[in-house]
Amino acid sequence: MNQDDKAPDHGAQQGFGTRAIHGGQQHDPSTGAVMPPVYLTSTYAQSAPGQHLGYEYSRTHNPTRTALQNSLASLEGGVEGLAFASGMAAIDAVLKLLLPGDEVVASNDLYGGTYRLFTKIFQHFGLVFRFVDMSQPLQVERAVNERTRLIWCETPTNPMLHIADIAALAEIKKRSGAMLVVDNTFASPYVQQPLALGADLVMHSATKYLGGHSDVVLGALVAKSEHLAERLRFVQNASGAVPGPLDCFLVLRGIKTLHLRMERHGTNGRVVAAFLKSHPKVKKVHWPGFPDHPGHEVASRQMRNFGGMLSFTLKDDALEKAFHLVSTLQVFTLAESLGGVESLCGHPASMTHASIPREERLKSGLEDSLIRLSVGIEDPEDLLADLQQALDKL
Repeated sequence: MNQDDKAPDHGAQQGFGTRAIHGGQQHDPSTGAVMPPVYLTSTYAQSAPGQHLGYEYSRTHNPTRTALQNSLASLEGGVEGLAFASGMAAIDAVLKLLLPGDEVVASNDLYGGTYRLFTKIFQHFGLVFRFVDMSQPLQVERAVNERTRLIWCETPTNPMLHIADIAALAEIKKRSGAMLVVDNTFASPYVQQPLALGADLVMHSATKYLGGHSDVVLGALVAKSEHLAERLRFVQNASGAVPGPLDCFLVLRGIKTLHLRMERHGTNGRVVAAFLKSHPKVKKVHWPGFPDHPGHEVASRQMRNFGGMLSFTLKDDALEKAFHLVSTLQVFTLAESLGGVESLCGHPASMTHASIPREERLKSGLEDSLIRLSVGIEDPEDLLADLQQALDKL
């Protein structure tokens, strides 16, 4: 496949499942292979200087990566997808579009690694970050000024499951001239389509739902405009934080069942959330599918289902109780990450969000005793039995 050949999209009007399997793909022209080969090569032959078949060096382009990037663009409805070595590498590439003195308005409930990259690295290079509650568009409006170049949004947020109105944020960015980027990791392209709602760029930790099997680390961006894609393509090549071809193959393989997995994640998430909400030892469950969730109405408009991510606190807020619970679960695995077929549990304050100062965590509602669940696709009865036995031991 020539890297300049944006393989057929099989029609944007086709359903998501069809695009997950076929979107942006073509059979290998040399063999007819249905799945793209894993091109384990660093360089490519040229018939004369500058004359080649679209590939020169695999940091710049690789046929397996091209296949993945075409698929990503199809899933999110963008003009181009770009793959990176990790989700953090993808975020890093976006921030490299900015200049010293530029300002970023970001969610105050962020993945800890994103917060760390913003405040511990790019803040030292002269970028200014303002953290606000993006579930309140008025707060975003007030934080934006003539120096704002980027609005960075997570929705649903990690780990409090706050919901931001992407269309409302898109109106703010139009008036300000800033770029709106949505971290769509918690939702996946199946559940939510930020570009269609007015975002300029979508970011994914493809390690999570896109890969779906906890066997690969990869990041992704999908741009709405060719101009933005071109700028990011330059950063991708110049900085070199690209994934290997086998990683690209694994994510592309995972994408082909994304629609099926996300349906089951959503169904199981609903069952687990309802069980926890009704349990006498649970104080509060954060899940946007509940009608009393502050973002339920917005989530109902912009999400296909409410996903498989949730967090909760116990009525006894003691930290040792939360530690005991996550350590006695058996089907849920205590581990970093999310979005795999297996159910995972985590303690954000000591794991994924430990890099955020405690006072900042508390501002967004992230208590020390909060537990986060990534609900997998196991039989729901087994998930509930596991939670019950752990709660019984408290």
